[in-house]
Amino acid sequence: MHDILPADSALWHRLEAVACSVFSRYGFQEIRVPILEKTEVFTRAIGTATDVVEKEMYSFEDRNGESLSLRPEGTAGVVRAALQNGLLYGQPVRLWYGGPMFRYERPQKGRTRQFHQLGAEVFGAEGPDVDAELIRMGERIWSEMGLEDFRLEINSLGTAAERSAYKEHLVSFLHAHADQLDEDSQRRVERNPLRVLDSKDKGVQELLAEAPQLGDFLGENSRRHFDGVCSLLTRLGVGFQVNQRLVRGLDYYSHTVFEWITDELGAQGTVCAGGRYDGLIELQGGKPWPGIGFAMGQERLVELLRLKDNTQPTVPHVYLVMLGSGTKTEGLALAEELRGDISGLRVLSHSGSGSFRSQFKRADRSGAALALVLGEEELANGQVVVKRLREHLPQETLPRNELSRWLRDWLAKQV
Repeated sequence: MHDILPADSALWHRLEAVACSVFSRYGFQEIRVPILEKTEVFTRAIGTATDVVEKEMYSFEDRNGESLSLRPEGTAGVVRAALQNGLLYGQPVRLWYGGPMFRYERPQKGRTRQFHQLGAEVFGAEGPDVDAELIRMGERIWSEMGLEDFRLEINSLGTAAERSAYKEHLVSFLHAHADQLDEDSQRRVERNPLRVLDSKDKGVQELLAEAPQLGDFLGENSRRHFDGVCSLLTRLGVGFQVNQRLVRGLDYYSHTVFEWITDELGAQGTVCAGGRYDGLIELQGGKPWPGIGFAMGQERLVELLRLKDNTQPTVPHVYLVMLGSGTKTEGLALAEELRGDISGLRVLSHSGSGSFRSQFKRADRSGAALALVLGEEELANGQVVVKRLREHLPQETLPRNELSRWLRDWLAKQV
């Protein structure tokens, strides 16, 4: 679990601002759900045979003996909230969320035990048009962040009955080649055989080239839905690859699933993933109702932005230097006046004591472009000195009542 330091905050703010803007333009509204939920919210939705539930959840009993868990993902809690607060069973609902998630995993680059996600969910729409539009929305987020080197992979998991029929054939195949499976895949054959398709073992991947394909078990309706998604994505100009080995690690997915993958982060290449989960609301105790969504990993996207972007940490525009009797009181009042008069102006007032020399050193280290100097002489004459810290230009002495206009004009030129 890592701190997010000021040097990285600008990249986090940029990612969140772009995503929030795109979500709102597609008609999504924000929902905020608790970090802590009853454990059954996740075990019902995710499935007890998944790695998340078996090995990765942070769960404990409270003082009443009730099992609680830190959320390992966002969708289950959003579904619980939508059900509990009567948001479903009318017209389609579009919700987005963000915040920390928790999984007890082996930490590595791009994967931490506390990680952050931004996600979007649509409830009450079952056609392929919603699948395609949601995927296109993801593409727009990457585009507006200046991230281009992603590969979109999509697949269809069909219905629960179709997956069940496929699992029988897949398990028979894997049992017949058990000696070629690594230890982790052998365990998954019995607990969650579809996850073998997600194995990173090179030998297992070579074996799977001969395994039954899920696509061969899809019924007519599932094929029609997936063909519709592919056709719409093509019309919307979204490039994609069909990957019949693409599965999701959580049990609630059905029909369309998708991932955006990069080759720039090593083994942890998936930056956003999602799919349709038409049975999840029923699993959570509601009436059958369709749903689809995705979640993006903020740490991985911030790492990509760091590789490509020179965004600087937020620094003050102005550093206020004050020295002499009465200047501290009037200086603080001046700073408040400027913050109120000029929208967006960042003013940092010097704190504590210090000579002009030491204060200018702090002004320079702050990154500010300007220093405003208020000494006893300036205070007596109703003036303020403006000194440019990043340009070789002469300083200016301005009447205090003209300072706001001067700074407003200067700030407009910085955009």
